[in-house]
Amino acid sequence: MQPAEIRTVFMGTPEFACPTLQGLIEAGCNMVGVFTQPDRPSGRGKKMTPPPVKLLAEQAGFPVYQPERLRRPEAVQQLRDLAPDLVVVVAYGQILPKAVLEIPRFGCINVHASLLPAYRGAAPINKAIVDGCSETGVTTMFMDEGLDTGDMLLKNTLPIGPFDTAGGLHDRLAVLGRDTMVQTLQQLCNGTLERIQQDDARSSYAPLMKKEDGRIDWQLTANAIHNLIRGLDPWPSAYTCLEGQVLKLADSAPAEGNGEPGEIVSAGPEGVVVGCGEGLLRVGALQLPGKKMLPAADFLRGRKLESGIRLG
Repeated sequence: MQPAEIRTVFMGTPEFACPTLQGLIEAGCNMVGVFTQPDRPSGRGKKMTPPPVKLLAEQAGFPVYQPERLRRPEAVQQLRDLAPDLVVVVAYGQILPKAVLEIPRFGCINVHASLLPAYRGAAPINKAIVDGCSETGVTTMFMDEGLDTGDMLLKNTLPIGPFDTAGGLHDRLAVLGRDTMVQTLQQLCNGTLERIQQDDARSSYAPLMKKEDGRIDWQLTANAIHNLIRGLDPWPSAYTCLEGQVLKLADSAPAEGNGEPGEIVSAGPEGVVVGCGEGLLRVGALQLPGKKMLPAADFLRGRKLESGIRLG
């Protein structure tokens, strides 16, 4: 069997999903439709903005469907009318109901940005960095009615460097997701695809990040705070308070030495050094409300920070 013989529907929304859609196109899939989230208001002008997947699908000439709720009968019927053999799902943003899961004869295959059963849920990239993991990856799996609980298919791993941010890791995993899904498609076509049941006892959960998750507790170790800062970069951002204002932090590095938790030890062009529960943290970029994220040297030209100022 060849990819061109498989009537395929793709479901995805953000930039992360685009490389996989492009990979399926290049692999020769018979793409009969693309489902994505509705256009949403974005930016200061709240202009209606199409999802990245929609733009790519329209450029490729595929029919695009944007149901508000996939579980509504009319949306399920739209999919049923396309008669897909396979549905590929990457960061679609909606839960697939049983009525949808049962439509394609080859099932619904999801591309998930973790090494399942670790980090099921919406924010596996952020959580792996926040937890200080040195490795992550991509898993393809057959979808069931649970949250990322279906049988696993293929896994590919990727190292996490000590200064990797969620943004940088996101981009690398998006490419790995494409490669892993293309490999999965190849094995599906030649009949060698094997299912591996997940061990629920080894599972963990990565819920969607909220802004308040970025609040820094300076009683933690410098390494733990460093992981939080890079794990929430670029969104939702790690932050602290400076004299009543929210201060977002980026470009951090643990340093030797000690200081009072949350107290600025020194501030210069090379960074702002802050005491932690254990060790020191050098912060290389800072942002106040209504301003851009600035390198420490530029920030300090506009806002002097004295030793002894307490962040919290």
